[in-house]
Amino acid sequence: MCTTDSLHNDLGLTDKNHACACGHGATTTDLAVDSAAIHEDYLVTGMTCSHCVSSVTEEVSAIDGVDAVNISLNVGGASRVTVVSTTPVSPDAVRAAVTEAGYALVAD
Repeated sequence: MCTTDSLHNDLGLTDKNHACACGHGATTTDLAVDSAAIHEDYLVTGMTCSHCVSSVTEEVSAIDGVDAVNISLNVGGASRVTVVSTTPVSPDAVRAAVTEAGYALVAD
């Protein structure tokens, strides 16, 4: 279940009894916690729905070394995409994956 706050919009598309594929709603007991994990955040524009989240998650997850992708959807603004890995992942690879999904990273 994705939470609803000022940065999240619950579109009513998730099974409220289970965490969604991107990890929202999962607790630390649901996900393996690795203290050596690297968490890199990216801001992505143009995402408006669960299909957008699925597309970006699929493309970024295909990058070698990516263990998980968590997305905080912000309809009408920049959505936060967190890439979890045990080794560094190239920002250029993330940018290419996001572009392949049809969206854009916010320029630094």
